[in-house]
Amino acid sequence: MIRIGCAVWAYPGWVGDLFPPGTRSSEFLKLYSRQFTTVEGNTTFYATPSPATVARWAAETPVGFRFCCKLPREVSHGGPLAEKLPLARAFIERMQGLGERCGPFFLQLPPGYGPTRLADLERFLAGWPTEAALAVEVRHPDWYVPVGEEPLMALLDRYRIGRVVMDVRPIRDPDDPGGALLNDARERKPDVPLRPLRGGGPTLIRYIGHPDLERNDPFLEEWAARVTEWAQTDPHMYLFMHCPDEAQSPRLGRDITARLRNRGAPIAEAEPKPNEPPAQLGLF
Repeated sequence: MIRIGCAVWAYPGWVGDLFPPGTRSSEFLKLYSRQFTTVEGNTTFYATPSPATVARWAAETPVGFRFCCKLPREVSHGGPLAEKLPLARAFIERMQGLGERCGPFFLQLPPGYGPTRLADLERFLAGWPTEAALAVEVRHPDWYVPVGEEPLMALLDRYRIGRVVMDVRPIRDPDDPGGALLNDARERKPDVPLRPLRGGGPTLIRYIGHPDLERNDPFLEEWAARVTEWAQTDPHMYLFMHCPDEAQSPRLGRDITARLRNRGAPIAEAEPKPNEPPAQLGLF
C-alpha cells in the first residue's frame, strides 16, 4: 500500500483549508491523521519526545496511520555513526510507544558525509535492530555517481535498508527566477539529481514541489506512473509532499492521490478511529 502525507502535521496555515475554521492547535494531529495516512516526523530530528507525548500521538491517530520518524541529529549529525548506535537504539525504544503506528525510521545523512565513510555507515547498519525498518537519505554529491552509488545500493540491499528518494527538480529550474520562498528552499534543500532507486527496505519518496502548483504537473504525472509500477512489487511505499509554501503541501497530496487513483494504484485510505464518524474536511 502507498501511504501519502506531508512533512508536518501542525501547520496553522491549514486552518480553514485542511482543518475546519476555528481548529485549535491541540486538534491538528487528530484531524491531519483523518486525511493523510503518514507523516514525515521531522520534529524528532530536533528533540526526542517524552513517553507521554508518544502515547498521546498514538492515542490521537487511527490504527492505520504511520509516523516515519527522523533519527535525532545527535545520531545523524554528531560524528561517526557507529558510535551513536546506543543513542539510536534508545530512540527506537522510545518510539515503540507508537505501537503499530510506528513506521520506518528515517536517517538523513549530512551533506559532508560521503562515500569515504562507507565503512562507518556499514557498521551502523550492521548494528541497527533488524525489527525496525529504516531508510537512508544521502546528500553528498559523490553518492550520486557510480563509484559511490553502487556500493551504497549493495549495502542497503544487504542489510534490507530502504533508500530515501528526493526529487528537487521542481524548484531547480534554471529558467525560473523564483522569489523569496523559492530561493530559501534552494538554499536549504540539497541540489542533487533524481535517482529513483530502491534499496532493500521501505521506499520513502520526498517530493519538493513548486509553489506555482501548475508547474508540478509533469513531475507528478511522472511520479504517478513510477509509483504505480513500483507498487506491483513494493508493499511499503511512503510519499511525502513538500512545498516552499507549506500551505500548498496538502494540495500536492490531493493531486498525487487523484493521479494514483486514476491509475488504480493501491493507496492506503485514511480511516476514522472506532466509533468516530469519517471526517468531512477540506482535502478529499
